[in-house]
Amino acid sequence: MMTFAVGEKVVYPNQGVGTIENISTRYFEQRPEKFYLLRLFCSSMTVMVPFSNAESIGLRKLSKNTDVANVLAYLAGPAFENLQDWKVRFKINSEKMLTGSLLQIAEVFKQLVRLQAEKPLSFREKKMLDRARTMLISEVSQARSIAEPEAIQLMESALSAAGFHFPEPA
Repeated sequence: MMTFAVGEKVVYPNQGVGTIENISTRYFEQRPEKFYLLRLFCSSMTVMVPFSNAESIGLRKLSKNTDVANVLAYLAGPAFENLQDWKVRFKINSEKMLTGSLLQIAEVFKQLVRLQAEKPLSFREKKMLDRARTMLISEVSQARSIAEPEAIQLMESALSAAGFHFPEPA
């Protein structure tokens, strides 16, 4: 089981990067349960994650620099064929977002950017594109210890190498 320390930056799937602010114990029916108290960067929201659920939720350490380099290379690379049926695509993309994997989030992001270049996205896909955009910016900036505008520039130049424009926030 992966454990985290107070002050450590972690990724909470589908929510983004946060910092472990505290580790506390609460009692439920006389049984102690340990929790991570996590403050998310994008919303300043705090979340309590039980130790026992941390793995199943997909709480993970911040990506390493090599992971970020792989994501930027993926964004700069050729685009792949989109799934035609939006319901199937939305379901698969939702599952990818829930994994919390930086590369899978980048896959969703690039696919939706490519699709948006061809036609307007549905409301739900616009929301998903925005969520993927926010999560990528947040993790790239935290993993590389750079400001968010610099992270955006890195991703912008990677996407433009593939012939796409970096989307503005929704």
